Amino acid sequence: MPVKRFNLFINKKVPIFSKTIKVDSDKSISIRSFLIGAICQNISYTYNVLESEDVISTIKCLKKLGVKIIKLKNGCYKVFGKGLGSFYGKKNYELNFGNSGTLARLLIGILSTTKGVQVKIKGDKSLNKRSMKKLIELMSEFGAQFLPKKKYNFPLKLISTDLPIGINYKAGVSAQLKSAVMLAGLNSYGNTQILINEKSRNHTENMLMENKQAIKLSKNKILIFGKKNLNPINIDVPGDPSSAAFFTALTLLNKKSYLKIKNVCLNKTRIGFYQILKKQGAKIKFQNIIKKNNEKRGDLIVESCKLKPLNASKHYYVNSTDEYPILFIIAALTKGISVFRGIGDLKNKESDRVKEMQKVLKQIGVKSKASKGEVRIFGKKITSFKNKKIKVPNLGDHRICMSTFILSILIGAKTEIKNFETVFTSSPSFLKIMKSLGVKFETN
Repeated sequence: MPVKRFNLFINKKVPIFSKTIKVDSDKSISIRSFLIGAICQNISYTYNVLESEDVISTIKCLKKLGVKIIKLKNGCYKVFGKGLGSFYGKKNYELNFGNSGTLARLLIGILSTTKGVQVKIKGDKSLNKRSMKKLIELMSEFGAQFLPKKKYNFPLKLISTDLPIGINYKAGVSAQLKSAVMLAGLNSYGNTQILINEKSRNHTENMLMENKQAIKLSKNKILIFGKKNLNPINIDVPGDPSSAAFFTALTLLNKKSYLKIKNVCLNKTRIGFYQILKKQGAKIKFQNIIKKNNEKRGDLIVESCKLKPLNASKHYYVNSTDEYPILFIIAALTKGISVFRGIGDLKNKESDRVKEMQKVLKQIGVKSKASKGEVRIFGKKITSFKNKKIKVPNLGDHRICMSTFILSILIGAKTEIKNFETVFTSSPSFLKIMKSLGVKFETN
């Protein structure tokens, strides 16, 4: 069942709070646990899964491809692995990826080298606008075809190759493209070699790491050995650091407030947001750190404090991609000029995130300048905003909605956010947690 559409209205500031919370489970790890479990041999288990729209889309697509998945209880699933190259469907059947770019790129990686696949692929209105050119070019190297030719956005038709051969690939900032190549390489003949230029998210590598027969990792290289059966996996999904970022921002900027966020993924490729803020004086601590499923996790301790203007070089982009909208909000409410470099790829997210966030900031009187891959935000004191009004149209972008929500409750702006249900693609507990912190809002 699709989530019911609703708009959200805010007109009150957040009160002081001192709380312990748990955020929604990590979306990236949840989606990968199903996709990789499905191509393993025998039965895999995944626990504490995020049950959001994007993950539900993943389960639906896999079931259409003949994968048996049983829900044991909330957040816990049994995945009956079919092994490499074993997905099937009726000729010209259709897969709908919903809003999920992760699902689209990774599942296309698997299907491109799965013999006999002819499938129509599409997403929602937002995903259909996003360019898949780089992905299509990479999968074409393996031998897959996409129709119509020279069309780079959904809907498309994918025709897999019957004789996939491993490729050499120089990976950039996109963990999704890197993962798609790895997953395509697993069912290809010969080896697939990936040279690492930028340290992007490594959840796929971490999940495959126990299968030494199929993957070899070194500092700047990933080797995938094709046609090697994969052993089943057991994954316990930690909390999502991207979801935690919004509550962290709220706590830092809300006077006399304190928050403990339990069991958050602290993978070093995911904590750029926290590093940027700590560098500028943020009171953020990582505690009770352990390693499970090759992923670091622990508790976040956050206290309100005074911040210096933010200065994020291009090297932070790969480790904080999803958090830039909320970083822009922090910058707007911190007196001084904040600078963000190397963020050109934000244009190809669920929306053009630079342009849309500039529109939001303009409504509260905050000046910003965007040039080639760089944004400057001229922040003001949080106490200088009075009687502001904000409207956000239907963009289909969960991060814009969540960021605007945080801005609104910090300055008490009269705010209307259209189609707020898009937040449920990544964080279905967002509003419930906000209520627990004493935040007031209305929906219709």
